[in-house]
Amino acid sequence: MEEVKADYVIVGAGSSGCVIANRLSADPSVRVVLIEAGGPDRNPWIHVPVGYFKTMHNPSVDWCFKTEPDPGLNGRSLEWPRGKVLGGSSSLNGLLYVRGQPEDYDRWRQMGLEGWGWDEVLPLFKRSEDQERGADDYHGTGGPLSVSNMRLVRPICDAWIDAAQTVGYRFNSDYNGATQEGVGFFQFTARNGRRCSAAVAFLKPVRNRANLRIVTHAHVQRVRIEDGRASGVEFVGADGTAHFAAADGEVILSAGAIGSPQILMLSGVGEADHLQANGIAPVCDRPDVGRNLQDHLQARLVYKCTGPTLNDEVRSLWGRGRIAMEYALYRTGPMTMAASLATGFLKTDPRLATPDIQFHVQPWSADSPGEGVHPFSAFTMSVCQLRPESRGEIRLRSPNSQDAPIIRPNYLATQTDRDTVVAGIKIARKIAGAAPLAEKIASEYRPGPDVEDDDGLLEWARNTATTIYHPTGTCAMGTGDHAVLDARLRVRGVHGLRVADCSIMPDIVSGNTNAPAIMIGEKASDMIAADRRSACRETG
Repeated sequence: MEEVKADYVIVGAGSSGCVIANRLSADPSVRVVLIEAGGPDRNPWIHVPVGYFKTMHNPSVDWCFKTEPDPGLNGRSLEWPRGKVLGGSSSLNGLLYVRGQPEDYDRWRQMGLEGWGWDEVLPLFKRSEDQERGADDYHGTGGPLSVSNMRLVRPICDAWIDAAQTVGYRFNSDYNGATQEGVGFFQFTARNGRRCSAAVAFLKPVRNRANLRIVTHAHVQRVRIEDGRASGVEFVGADGTAHFAAADGEVILSAGAIGSPQILMLSGVGEADHLQANGIAPVCDRPDVGRNLQDHLQARLVYKCTGPTLNDEVRSLWGRGRIAMEYALYRTGPMTMAASLATGFLKTDPRLATPDIQFHVQPWSADSPGEGVHPFSAFTMSVCQLRPESRGEIRLRSPNSQDAPIIRPNYLATQTDRDTVVAGIKIARKIAGAAPLAEKIASEYRPGPDVEDDDGLLEWARNTATTIYHPTGTCAMGTGDHAVLDARLRVRGVHGLRVADCSIMPDIVSGNTNAPAIMIGEKASDMIAADRRSACRETG
């Protein structure tokens, strides 16, 4: 077995892992190995903002996970794309830059997780950011991650924002600013019309550092734990041979909310009975590994329009040619489009302290990215519940690391979740019926005018709603002995092992998860470096 040695071995070159690799290797005395199951981000569609139409569901860069049949969705299984490439899901996602609400992080601190309050994480968001709008109390400039305003304007999205204001929702020019509530336009992670993934932002500028080794096409089998300490990572290389990355300092799992709990369980860290049932000897009985799975479920309303939308532009050969030419010459036009243009963070009940639903408004419609647009003029209003109560789980399918784990999201399992999705659909319809949007709508295509009462709307959601690609919470921080991680992201019961990705969230944030994942990488790197300095002082 070939062996490589480092101070820190990072598993997963996604949003968090790229940040950690960058920050830790900034110290030339620290040796860092970054292990990624996928390959380099050479697919040209990765770097075109609208390229998610080509990369999602592409097994060369996507894990192509699929959930188990879900009772809350009337037994449907959903495809769960996750990035298998440098940059991870930030190389496939819709580029939307959303931090969540300050209250999300203050709630974590109120759980006893010191260091995770809003005033403590805001500087980390700002440190990463190179905000096109400039620096202020809420934004930073000069960081590796480019955050830009939309380069595409479409009248149907402008009309949606105007209609939302007509029915009483206020305009908000910066949902990442003083308050999240209101309607406006998305910010997105792009630079000059090109995707700014975590790999582009954090890895590409430092990939030639002598103390940083990036290993791609490396499938991790397990973390080797000896005498209660993580000593390194066993993985299979592209040539099929076994390798071992020895960690003199720590192993950091940044494999995401699906990969990180799976690797922990394969390594003997998890619920003892479940591990034994899969032929794995328990090293640390930690029942909550893989539990607490949360995701944002989206109900996608589609409206046929009286005038042309992006559907019409991309259905003709001439239209596609014009779009390609505009992008090639000016880096503008539909090929610079993020997953959505307009957004709204709204309350289903005015008595709520903060918004509980989010809209993603798109000047096109399709059954799913990658399947092509509908053959008619239309736009989409996607609405999701920001803080679902339902909790699912990740379980091993087998002791073979090559077998995808069992994913049980457990959507719509609580009355609050069911009531919120119905209320969100009703708000979408209210906005659709207001000027000036109503004049641009020919008819409601989905769910359709025949679906009227609450039971019918809920049933439609069960039959059609889908993931918005935000799995979190499966290796959650906590203060009790039951928690997988402590507030410094250390795995309880195992020395020298941390997790740093969206799986660490005790509660999902109120919005898209890529920006928080990058912040988690910043936070983890600070804590690791601080612990290293402390250890050095103790040893003289």
